[in-house]
Amino acid sequence: MMNKKNVVHSSVVEAATVEALERRGVKLEAIAEIVYEMQVPYNTDLTMESCLDSVKNVLKKRELQHAILVGIELDELCEQGKLSEPLQEIVESDEGLFGVDETIALGAVFTYGSIAVTTFGHLDKNKIGIINELDTKKGKGVNTFLDDLVASIAASAASRIAHRSRDEEEAIESLED
Repeated sequence: MMNKKNVVHSSVVEAATVEALERRGVKLEAIAEIVYEMQVPYNTDLTMESCLDSVKNVLKKRELQHAILVGIELDELCEQGKLSEPLQEIVESDEGLFGVDETIALGAVFTYGSIAVTTFGHLDKNKIGIINELDTKKGKGVNTFLDDLVASIAASAASRIAHRSRDEEEAIESLED
């Protein structure tokens, strides 16, 4: 049996995750815009509302919540100069060979399958929308982890929409048969 004292309710973790993103200047609508851009070529009936809904739903997943909270905490500790060297300098400079930021974000994406993984790779390379703003914010805070985490959220939300669209198509086909 679990020790109830050590259990943090999922609603508390979800709220902390959304608050941390907002504190860092990331609006869920900005992530939804990326999701829309990634999915509208495949789903012409897509709305921004459904993209925002998908973003909100993926933020209910603990894997994403935990990755976001850890990554943002590390970025903030780095801004405060509280990481030990040489980690402080590596995170602060977002060193090219430092892949821990991508590894954490990529790990969270696995929940949504191979489409999310390939979409994450595309977003990590092309830095679309707010991901680019976060990545190029040099000297104005540390976003070493955050840019990749936002790509992870967007990739997961886009994959969720892709899978749901396929499920809806198959349901319609089944009714037609």
